[in-house]
Amino acid sequence: MTPNPLTGLSRLCIHTITTKPWSIEEAMDKYAQIGVGGITVWRQWLDGHNISIVGDQIRERNLEIVSLCRGGFFPAPSPAERKTAIEDNRLAIHEAAQLGAPTIVLVCGAVPGQPLEESRKQIADGIEAVLPLAEEHDIQLAIEPLHPMYADDRSAINSMASANAVCDHIDHPLVGIAADVYHIWWDPDLEAQITEAGEKDRLFAFHICDWMTPTTDLLNDRGLMGEGCIDIPGIRAMVEAAGFDGYNEVEIFSDRWWKSDPDEFLLAIREAYLTHS
Repeated sequence: MTPNPLTGLSRLCIHTITTKPWSIEEAMDKYAQIGVGGITVWRQWLDGHNISIVGDQIRERNLEIVSLCRGGFFPAPSPAERKTAIEDNRLAIHEAAQLGAPTIVLVCGAVPGQPLEESRKQIADGIEAVLPLAEEHDIQLAIEPLHPMYADDRSAINSMASANAVCDHIDHPLVGIAADVYHIWWDPDLEAQITEAGEKDRLFAFHICDWMTPTTDLLNDRGLMGEGCIDIPGIRAMVEAAGFDGYNEVEIFSDRWWKSDPDEFLLAIREAYLTHS
């Protein structure tokens, strides 16, 4: 791949969910036009498309496909539902292979009222069930720990320590961690856990955005870098000191920004990345 001439943006990746109003075609064109280095594709942007062709189109625009998002949601009350989740994750692996994405981000899931330890067991069991297919296609599975506020129904993996624990249990080079500052910035043990992940070669992805104060919506009020209270440069320094040299992936869920002009938002992302990341 030809190096990105805008070196300040060469490690910038944007998730398609960030520019939610755009189709996959619009997103890849717009990202390439401003010199973004990479793209992480959310699976719904592939609906109705020939996935292999989409991958070719992205690469033709000199964008690197960083990840496919998302798999996971393994825990469920019944064996039949857990089997369905495993099949969907196998489908995600096939999609990643067709797209040419080396990594799938896993939002691991939880069941309201089910003990977190049982959900964590089901998460590990689910990952182990899809590992043979991941091995076949050489696809990394990146566990994304989510903020504890999502422990009821979105993820029972709520810290870098709990993600490291699952990785230790499975002990496979294709199972690692996607570290998102929005979910981990509060953790007093963060640097030690990032260091551990780096020493074990399991830092697969790094996501950035900001935490608004006050936050008006716990899912869809994330901030542009520099709008909130997260020390993004400090956490980036931690992951880089731990050996991470991949993309800085902008993943912003924001009703406020989604209602703005998408072209202006994209330029704001570029400016915020260069100034506050």
